[in-house]
This record gives sequence, C-alpha cells and structure tokens, in this order.
Amino acid sequence: MPSEFTGKHVTVAGLGVSGVPAAKVLHGLGAHVTVVNDGDDERARTQAAQLEALGVTVRLGDGDTLPEGTELIVTAPGWKPTKPLFTAAERAGVPVWGDVELAWRLRGLDGREPAPWLAVTGTNGKTTTVQMLASILKAAGLRTAAVGNIGVSLLDAVTGEEEYDVLAVELSSYQLHWAPSLRAHSAAVLNLAPDHLDWHGSMEAYAADKGRIYEGNRIACVYNVADKATEDLVRGADVEEGCRAIGFTLGTPGPSQLGVVEGILVDRAFVEDRHKNAQELAEISDVNPPAPHNIANALAAAGLARAFGVSAAAVRDGLRAFTPDAHRIAHVADVDGVAYVDDSKATNTHATEASLAAYESIVWIAGGLAKGATFDELVAGAAKRLRGAVLIGADRALIREALARHAPEVPVVDLDRTDTGAMLQAVQEARRLARPGDTVLLAPACASMDMFTNYNQRGDAFAQAVRELGA
Repeated sequence: MPSEFTGKHVTVAGLGVSGVPAAKVLHGLGAHVTVVNDGDDERARTQAAQLEALGVTVRLGDGDTLPEGTELIVTAPGWKPTKPLFTAAERAGVPVWGDVELAWRLRGLDGREPAPWLAVTGTNGKTTTVQMLASILKAAGLRTAAVGNIGVSLLDAVTGEEEYDVLAVELSSYQLHWAPSLRAHSAAVLNLAPDHLDWHGSMEAYAADKGRIYEGNRIACVYNVADKATEDLVRGADVEEGCRAIGFTLGTPGPSQLGVVEGILVDRAFVEDRHKNAQELAEISDVNPPAPHNIANALAAAGLARAFGVSAAAVRDGLRAFTPDAHRIAHVADVDGVAYVDDSKATNTHATEASLAAYESIVWIAGGLAKGATFDELVAGAAKRLRGAVLIGADRALIREALARHAPEVPVVDLDRTDTGAMLQAVQEARRLARPGDTVLLAPACASMDMFTNYNQRGDAFAQAVRELGA
C-alpha cells in the first residue's frame, strides 16, 4: 500500500463515471475519502449508499465547501476551475488532480511495468481516432485498450488485473486541465476550434489545456498540418530530447509527415531517408467511412502507431477492421435514391463543417442548443452544397438567420417545435426537398439536450424516422 495515500484525507469532487471509481481506488489504498457532490437526486443517493457501505463519507447537495482536513482533491473533469471548492483549495494550498492524474500516478504500483500511453485530444474526432489506434495496435498483436474520455475508466486500466503493452488514451480539455504530471509516449492534437469556452474562459486557455498533452512527450508530437494552431502547440511544448514533430495532411506529405498520394495513405516520417522514401500504409478505401475528416483521423492514428513501432501492414489491417461508433457519419439507408446519414455526434460547428464537406448535394437537418456558437462561417462555406435545410431545436433561429445572410436561395423549413416527435417531421420535410443523388444529413451543429437526452437518442430518432420512410 503506497505511503503517499495511507491515512491521507482525500476529497473526491463529484460522483458519476469518474468519481465513484476514484473514491473506491483511494479507499482501497488506505486513504480517508470524503466525496462531495452538487446533486442530491436518486442516482446520486444510490451511488452514495454504495460508497458509504465501504466506509467512504459522502456529502450530497454541497459541492462547494472544502471538507476540513483535506490534503488532496481528486475532481471529476467537468467541474469548473472557478468553483468555490477549488478557490478554497488554492487558498489552503491543497493540490487538485483529475482522475487522469490519479491514474497516471498509480501506474506500476503493483510492480508491473507501466504500459505507455499514446494520447489523443482535439475539438473533434478524438473517439474515432483512439478507436482506430486501438484497432491498429491490436492488429499488430499488442495487448491494448481504448480508454479515457471514451468512457472506459483509465483507473480501471491501470489498477485492474489485465496487463497491457500500450494504451490508446482519449483525453478531453477538462481532463488535461487537471493532469499536470501526465507524460505520454506520444500524443496527437487533431484540431482546434472554439468549444467549451464557458468552462475555460477563453480560446487561449482552451488551447493551452489541449497543449498539455504534448508536455514531456518522449517520441512524437503528432499535429495537423492544415491546422496551424496544433503545430504552434508542438512548438511551445517542453518535450524530451529527441522527440519529433510529426505532421499529418490530406495532401502530399513532406518529410516527417503522413499524407495521401493518389488514394494511398503514406508515411514519410518513420522510414529510412524520409527525404527520398515513403512507405505505403493503406488505401483510402480501407478507411470507414472515407470522408476527408475521417481520413485525417486515420492518418493521426497511424502516426501514433508508427511512433510506437507498428508495421505498415498492421496499420492497414487495423483500419480495415475498424467499425465506427453509431451516430458518427453513419449511413442509415437509401430511400428513393436519396442517402440518409446520421452524424448526430456533430454537436458543434467544427464537426459539422467536416461532415458537410463529405457530400456534394445535401438536405441538412440542423439545430438544437447552440452553446454560444455562431453559424455564419459554417453556412458560408457549405452554401454551394445545400439543396435545402430543415431546422429544429431551441436555437434554430441562429442557423436560419445565417442561411438568410449567406445562402438566401436555399429553401428552409423551420419547425417550430422542440418535442422529440419533431425529428419524424424533419425527416419527412427533408424527403420532400431531396432529389435522387442527394444526401439527407443530420449534422446538427448543436447540442441535443433541448429535445433529447443526448446525441445518441437524437440519432436513434433520426434512424427510426428514416426506417418509417422506407416501410
């Protein structure tokens, strides 16, 4: 039992998918654990009862007061740094870690060699890239798992019985903010666009937290050639001697880059004499789906895998074996010559921009909670691809106004309802606007919680409505 936790008074901030495992692990390590939680609903009370049965103290309905004697806080990633609990901790000199920081510090406590982390962040594409990376690593015969913000606990991965050769780790900006000592084998920032600014306070603070993923990298910092902000983060990172900057691009790659040449994904980074040679990795057709932003995800995953020494054949085999999660640019059905595609996961303008760029003629279903976003740039860039638009949700007027300014010729159906049944009407209206060869695309550019529990339920409603069209 590690002396640094034995008898230590640790406050865990927040229940849920990160707080409960953290409390259990810390209690098992001999710490005196108190959990504080803002909510006091039925779910929280059930979780509290489970922890109290183990001997953990739980305070519901008060997540702002620092428990007396606290020596360390381990927080859920979503709790804002401005919360009074953390202000009090700063005044008292109490350090604050996230669950990722705790997992990082617990590696190897059982005497096993810690598995290196290949880490991924970015505004969009994180989950897909990490899953692609795990598929590639498995194709190489490595024991691995996709963990972190993807929904699989890092704490479970580092403290469980299963042994890994390497971990594919998805990290959000929230998690990175609370992980000061994380040092990955190699890491990638896929892209940067305004998101979660209410939490971080500014774009600069958001970018700085994303950039933490590069700190202390040993082998490679993978960045997006098309997004200069990601390269700037590499330039500003304090890495180990010999760590390389590796770019990925949808164009022809230069030395120390991965890219695309005549439909082939190629590597000019991890080859001998990269100024003259390139290694074929896979064909575009090996990427599912072969949309431009997904090819970029595949290149980033390949870059991290190659940094870990994985063969070109394993990259190809892993990409071929990969199946994307639901609601990520997923083809639902063809009805009367029109394709219906569910990209409900496109909850911000950056993700929606990539989704719209994947198709030539689109009837766009959009709307929901805008989270402070503006839509002029998105609409202006996609205007020539739009056959029509069907708008739903609380903040649909913002998109309607952007369409009026930048795509006035595009017919718009504005559905003045926010109940879940609106999706069936939206799909029916989209069918009326579409022509054979078009794509009806659900890419809302907004969050879903005004009408649905989450983006999964929204995508399911879209798919069900499409199935009713073809019935």
